[in-house]
Amino acid sequence: MFDDVRKLFEQVPDAKMRGYKVGRFSFNVKGGRCEACQGQGTRKIAMHFLPDVFVECETCEGRRFNRETLEIAYKGKNIADVLDMTVEDAVSFFERHPRIHRVAKSLLDVGLGYVQLGQPSTTLSGGEAQRVKLATELAKGEGLKEVLQRTLYVLDEPTTGLHFEDVRKLIGVLDRFAEQGHTVVVIEHNLDVIKCADWIIDLGPEGGDGGGTIVAEGPPELIVRAPQSHTGRYLAPLLEGSRRAG
Repeated sequence: MFDDVRKLFEQVPDAKMRGYKVGRFSFNVKGGRCEACQGQGTRKIAMHFLPDVFVECETCEGRRFNRETLEIAYKGKNIADVLDMTVEDAVSFFERHPRIHRVAKSLLDVGLGYVQLGQPSTTLSGGEAQRVKLATELAKGEGLKEVLQRTLYVLDEPTTGLHFEDVRKLIGVLDRFAEQGHTVVVIEHNLDVIKCADWIIDLGPEGGDGGGTIVAEGPPELIVRAPQSHTGRYLAPLLEGSRRAG
């Protein structure tokens, strides 16, 4: 997505007049970035026998780019302002740019609306990083009349740390993958996800050394009737509630 953002800034009249190219708006190469911090926005202070300390760069004040680059604005925002945007803000800001909007919307759909566009990947949790990958894959298929290649997606506990509303969004995304013709395999303990599965393989009967055996397999309605399935016992009230609501 950021490649498209840089190309957008390259097309700003002021950028054209100054002869700025795409690389000017990257903090990974010389030219437009702050050289004092090499585009990091922070500077490292070696503490010798203690862990290194990172402080805000006093030259760019954490903006990553030099003054000349920050003078180029699109819709009143410079490149540093865009990096500071949350995904949710970016969805509306780039509404007229389909390629950027599609990726931002996919990130929002997987519950990452609070993440900043320029947030380093090293600061993301395992679950967040997994959902970024999901959003990237989802964006590839959006807008295509026909999916060119079927894919098998294997997810390991994708709901870890998620609010129940974000779990609902994630289920919606997984449904869209299935609708596009892909196959999704999820290792999960969250009952809200399990009840939406087309086919469940329940391992047990216990955890750890007491498990590893297929206790039951089939659609959720069959799992709840398996006497040895602990999953089925806890799943039954949820399915009953769904039937009443329906």
